[in-house]
Amino acid sequence: MSGLRIGVVINPTAGHGRGEARGRHLLAAVRNRGHTILDLTAADLVSAELHARQAVVHGLDALVVVGGDGMVHLGANVVAGTDLPLGIVAAGNGNDVARAMELPRHDVRAAVAVIESGLETGGRAVDAVIVGPPDYSAHEWYLGVLSCGFDAAVNARANTLSWPGGSGGYVRALMAELRRFRPYGYRITLDDEAWESTGTLVAVANGSLFGGGMRIAPDSRMDDGLLDVVIAGPLSRRELLGIFPKVYSGAHVHHPACTVLRSTSVLIEHSHVGPVPPAAFADGERIGPLPLRVEVRPGAVRLLA
Repeated sequence: MSGLRIGVVINPTAGHGRGEARGRHLLAAVRNRGHTILDLTAADLVSAELHARQAVVHGLDALVVVGGDGMVHLGANVVAGTDLPLGIVAAGNGNDVARAMELPRHDVRAAVAVIESGLETGGRAVDAVIVGPPDYSAHEWYLGVLSCGFDAAVNARANTLSWPGGSGGYVRALMAELRRFRPYGYRITLDDEAWESTGTLVAVANGSLFGGGMRIAPDSRMDDGLLDVVIAGPLSRRELLGIFPKVYSGAHVHHPACTVLRSTSVLIEHSHVGPVPPAAFADGERIGPLPLRVEVRPGAVRLLA
């Protein structure tokens, strides 16, 4: 397959600088296969997304992002709800969406082969999730996991750390946040039920992984039309520290304080039974404070996988 018009957005800082090298490798590899490349990379993610949206208007056969989950988030917000397929060259620290979809990581040649195969077969339709304040039309999309509990506070701190990357940075941030932790107050409304209590962790999962490979929602699938809502009730600091290692394997969902519910939509609000939860994150990117309405859109993204 040749002669396609492919837009590429590279995050040069992904994976401690590996993103730029792998991005340049990708550009050369795709050009050598006879495709027309539009390099949409910019100095910041806002400008890169604007470049990508403008390129879509002028016509693309695919959009390919090079980097970690932040770049996947950018790509999803450009292509969700359209017929434009999304390719991923995973070059970040976490790469949780790529892990969940069993895509190549840090291997440009393998990633190009997957992207071309996806273009030939039409790719794979996966669910995407739309999120925003319930009383406003403003919204954005995500593919992986939204978090708005202790995990989100840890995510915010981890994003300020220059080392270590991936799950190592997450562990370091967790220990720092643990010292000031108190369970938050939540009211969570799903399709058929509601939950209100103090809680420790709330994650609304489309994919199964976050935090650089932690299996926060081990049974979640990106093409089942459902969200897995993982709720950890009030835990002490000691209990929280005890349950955290189990997230790597997904065994935390068997803890008595943990509940996994499934729904197509979720409204998450602050309940005055406890402190205000931290701002939510999705795909590692800041979404904003509660309240938030979260809804799955089956097959909203065509992934080259």
